[in-house]
Amino acid sequence: MTADLIDLARAGDGDAFRQLVGPYERELQVHCYRMLGSVQDAEDAMQDALLAAWQGLGGFEGRASVRTWLYRVTTTRCLNVRRSARRRQGTMPPGPTPPEPTRLGEVTWLEPCPDDLLAGLPDAEPGPEARYEAREAISLAFITAVQRLPPRQRAVLILRDVLGFAASEAARVLGTPEEVTVESVTSALKRARATLRRDDAAGPAPTPPAAPESAAEKQLVERLTRAYEAGDVDGIIALFTDDAWLTMPPAPLEYQGRGPIARFLTQIAFRDGRTYRLVPTRANGQLAFAAYLREPARPEDARANGLFVLALSGDRIRAMTRFTSGVLHRFGLPPG
Repeated sequence: MTADLIDLARAGDGDAFRQLVGPYERELQVHCYRMLGSVQDAEDAMQDALLAAWQGLGGFEGRASVRTWLYRVTTTRCLNVRRSARRRQGTMPPGPTPPEPTRLGEVTWLEPCPDDLLAGLPDAEPGPEARYEAREAISLAFITAVQRLPPRQRAVLILRDVLGFAASEAARVLGTPEEVTVESVTSALKRARATLRRDDAAGPAPTPPAAPESAAEKQLVERLTRAYEAGDVDGIIALFTDDAWLTMPPAPLEYQGRGPIARFLTQIAFRDGRTYRLVPTRANGQLAFAAYLREPARPEDARANGLFVLALSGDRIRAMTRFTSGVLHRFGLPPG
């Protein structure tokens, strides 16, 4: 069947091509997201990769599976995007000057991925050599961590430790035998793993998100919603771990610990008696909320203020990542 579809697609049959690549499109789009850290960049790269696959189908010799070949096309496109991209500068949030951060973050292009995108992934387990669980490898902490790697190391780590490709297969995805050897893949993987281990101490470690709809999660939703709607900063801070992180792409500001996070919330988020209405959702396999700022004169009215994604440790928040309201449309939520 696959051979027939390939022959038809090579002859210009668009329907045959769509049948050929359709079973892999969702996992390839998630692969692009892991590589690029941005849903928009991933969508653009995916469309370019599908066009390249359509135009380059004549060069597919069948020495690897269609899936491996498609991973080669999409990975190449993502590598080209990242190499050609200018270093993105963070954008400071409007309004009053925020308190001094713990540090300035590097990955200011990060975007959240709606769980709806992940729901369509195939049920197949990663290859036997994978080191990360599927849910762990889509968490914001993991996506952020791999963005700090050089592009080639990032690709190798995702192919080997997330997807479970064998070293020889990963080498085929990354180039010809003359360009990429098994030894070079193994070397790049060792360097990438060492970097991730070194960076683990500097931020929230990429651990699997908590199981959705657990009793602890439901209780946290209730307590956090109540505190946000009352403007109770102390109540919010009580839900954080002592070493929690607050980050806010595209702003480079990063705060660690209850004290610094409390100062930011007091001086910026809840200044002048602000309160919010929260709408729960899910992103990157994690609990998330859309925040709508209530109008003082008309509390029943609220305008979009952003979205934040939580990483949990038991019944506490170990990381909160805040995004602008520009991401809300991807979650089917009112952006205004």
